[in-house]
Amino acid sequence: MVHRLDRPTTGVVMFAKTSKALPRLNKLFADKKTSKTYWALVKQEPKKAQDTLIHWLIKNPKNNKSTAYTKETTGSKKAILHYKVIKELDNYFLLDVSLETGRHHQIRVQLASMGSPIKGDLKYGFNRSNKDASISLHARNLQFIHPVSNEHIDVSAPLPNNSVWDACLKN
Repeated sequence: MVHRLDRPTTGVVMFAKTSKALPRLNKLFADKKTSKTYWALVKQEPKKAQDTLIHWLIKNPKNNKSTAYTKETTGSKKAILHYKVIKELDNYFLLDVSLETGRHHQIRVQLASMGSPIKGDLKYGFNRSNKDASISLHARNLQFIHPVSNEHIDVSAPLPNNSVWDACLKN
């Protein structure tokens, strides 16, 4: 597996087809030569329609949770993400999120830290779970240049089949 997701999320995952391809694909991610886009549904409208969030995260392996700090803290790792509100629904806001770093639960903890936890994410402060125990975070798109053929690869995952996600695609 080259690119994975947190268990309750949906979307694009990546597997290497051969053992030779695995280190090449891992290098693309390590060298930040990939572009990943996520969609997140939040109940609380962000204060800004688009912004860059910078936090320092500390992972607690005992409870499998990360904590975000506004200043560097001993043992923390810098986390940077960009978000943009792309749609307002009746009860939620759809955010387009891109990452500069890939930290443990990064999107979940950073959005919660600005007061906009992801729909269904009890771990980071949403008030109720989704019926299927998922959270409304979807790895929408992954793009990269194939390490052998130099072909531009653009993979998009369809949204989960439910009324809230369906509303995101309506005009």
